[in-house]
Amino acid sequence: MALRLPPYQPLPAPLPGGELLEVPIAQLRPTQLCVGLAEVRSRLRDFGAENTRERRTYLGSKPVPLVRSADGSVWMVDRHHRLRALIEIEPDATAFGYVVLELDSPDPEQVLAALHQRGWLYLYDGRGLGPLPPSALPEQLTGLQDDPYRSLVWKLKQEGVLAAAPLIPFHEFRWGAWLRSRPLPPFSSEQLEPALPGARALARSGAAAHLAGWKGSGCC
Repeated sequence: MALRLPPYQPLPAPLPGGELLEVPIAQLRPTQLCVGLAEVRSRLRDFGAENTRERRTYLGSKPVPLVRSADGSVWMVDRHHRLRALIEIEPDATAFGYVVLELDSPDPEQVLAALHQRGWLYLYDGRGLGPLPPSALPEQLTGLQDDPYRSLVWKLKQEGVLAAAPLIPFHEFRWGAWLRSRPLPPFSSEQLEPALPGARALARSGAAAHLAGWKGSGCC
C-alpha cells in the first residue's frame, strides 16, 4: 500500500524565545486518526515518574504546533502521543504551543481544507485504510485509534534504527505505511516482538533509502 498523501509544507519550528500559549489539552483538536499505543504507554510511564514542575518544564521544551481559527478553536499538528498520554493521567492538564497558522474563518470545514492543502492532516485509520474524509477526525485525543505499525516505527526509532525528522508531517506514519506493504508476521502494539527482526532488516535495507530518517545498514 502506498500513502496518497498530498505534498506537504514542513512544519515551522518555534522561534527561539517566541511566545508560547498555554492551552487545555482537552480543547485541542487532533489532525490524525490514530496513534501507536506502545508509544502512548511509554509516555504514560515517563509522565507518571515526573512531578508537576518537571512535567511543565518538559512540555515547555516540546511546544505543540497549533492552528487557530477565527472563533478560537485550536488544532494540534503534532505531539499527539505525548498529550494523549498526559490527558489519561490528568484530564485537566494543559500544554504549551505556538501558532503556525491563523485562519480568519470560524468554519471547521474551511480550517480542515487549509490543513489538508498543506499536508497537515493524516486521514488513514488504524488499519491503514483511507484516505477518509476530514470529518472522520475525532474531536478529542481520546478518540484516536491504535495503529500497531505506528507503534512498530516508534520502537525502531527508540532503538536508533531510524532517525527523527520532526518537521516532516506524519513522518512515522509514512514509515508505517511502507512497512505495512512488506511481509511481516502478525503483531500488535502490545506484542511488537514478532515483527521487530523483520522490521529492522527492512528499515535498514536500500529499499527504504527514499524515506526520511533512513540510516542504512550501518546505523546500529
